[in-house]
Amino acid sequence: MTRSEPLLVFDGDCGFCQNVINRISALGRPAVDAVPWQALPEETTRPHSERLDREVLLLRDGRVLAGGADALAAYLRRSPRRRCRIAGAAISLPGVIQCAHTVYRWVARNRHRMPGGTLSCRLTSPHP
Repeated sequence: MTRSEPLLVFDGDCGFCQNVINRISALGRPAVDAVPWQALPEETTRPHSERLDREVLLLRDGRVLAGGADALAAYLRRSPRRRCRIAGAAISLPGVIQCAHTVYRWVARNRHRMPGGTLSCRLTSPHP
């Protein structure tokens, strides 16, 4: 699958992940489509299967542009809404992005405990 525009790919089996993406999409209406990785062709997801289970990825033409907190920040920066673009830029600042990475990893490990999360959200592979 080839696309000129990036695509935010997330775990559609995780209720917490779906909820977060729905909220960001409704609030910011980013110019990037967000889709569950389960809805994509296997040839697109296979090379990234380990990462797709534990983090959102920003993909273009089958290549990873960003993952985790970096992908969410990039997603926000593609919003037509100024406050979302500012939030995305702020998350990307040195020092802030390191904190965002730590928080993202903690949330990912505990997403089954978050609002909307279920036991099916639990990560099966260790998070880096």
